[in-house]
Amino acid sequence: MIGRLKIVLVLLLVVQSTLVLAEFDHRSWDRLLKRNMVVLEQGKVTQVNYTAMMSDREQLRGYLDTLAAVPRAEFNSWDPDEQLAFLINAYNAWTVELILSEYPDIDSIRDIGFLPGAAWRRDIVSLFGEQVSLDDVEHDMIRGWGIYNEPRIHFAVNCAAVGCPALRPEAFSGTRLEQQLEESTRLFLSDSNRNYVEENEAHVSRIFDWYEEDFERGWLGVNSVGEFLARYEKALALSEAEAAGLRNGSMRIRYLRYDWSLNDIGS
Repeated sequence: MIGRLKIVLVLLLVVQSTLVLAEFDHRSWDRLLKRNMVVLEQGKVTQVNYTAMMSDREQLRGYLDTLAAVPRAEFNSWDPDEQLAFLINAYNAWTVELILSEYPDIDSIRDIGFLPGAAWRRDIVSLFGEQVSLDDVEHDMIRGWGIYNEPRIHFAVNCAAVGCPALRPEAFSGTRLEQQLEESTRLFLSDSNRNYVEENEAHVSRIFDWYEEDFERGWLGVNSVGEFLARYEKALALSEAEAAGLRNGSMRIRYLRYDWSLNDIGS
């Protein structure tokens, strides 16, 4: 009797563990990305074929409906990597849907709405039984919950602009999240059009200015933008002296102009 009880308890633990670690199915979003994107410069740049994506809009909305159907209690039971992959995919998919709602009559996401930043404040996102904005997803959930402490999300969430780190041409996955975040970060930093060192000055994306505090929170011992950049010295093609200058704060950091043009194919 005791032996049978132990077997039952073990089986229950296995089932519970499987449920918690089970990966949400992002395959429909993955297919949409693979079918409607162009990858350039070995992945440093991607463009979206919004005209083709418009033809697949019903499938996109179907995927968004599957995201909206997830109860918060179920989400809370997931591994943090699975949660973060879910939120990144939700942000990116809803950004594409937002662009499609105005396309082709826009040249930039900033053309949406009358006031600056209006596109990100619209309550268009259906999650956990609520209507929230893209800002809510990024700033209140991903950055604001205090769960993830992950500065590399800024190279994963995509604002549909040329200046933004490339929209990854595949869905993010909880089981592969570390590899995907690391690769997206390295690809962005290796793009010398948006990040480079010249005459002992680092010229980098304005992302590092806007979200400076996220690079100062001790992620893997990193406590400044300079230390974060130095960590990726190979991607930035830094010399040892340049990497040291970033670490000790002696190298000046300048922030480049952000290109808000739509990441449309042919742009």
